[in-house]
Amino acid sequence: MISQLLDRRAQDKPLGRLTPRELEVMELMAEGRSNTAIAAQLFVTERAVAKHTSNIFGKLGLPPSDDNNRRVLAVLAYLDRG
Repeated sequence: MISQLLDRRAQDKPLGRLTPRELEVMELMAEGRSNTAIAAQLFVTERAVAKHTSNIFGKLGLPPSDDNNRRVLAVLAYLDRG
């Protein structure tokens, strides 16, 4: 019962919606890594990393915008997860 409540609480937070692999990608993004470097570290293609970042942006509610850098906003959300 308690674990279900904790799982539900985590899902209420945008970062709680990310998969373990998406969190790995976020951590590497927060380190300032490029998609190429992330792909090499995780032994996946750059296309896979691009898909993960797209999923991350969607789950965090970060639509494409000319005014904002979604990668920076996603990293800020990750660093502020406290």
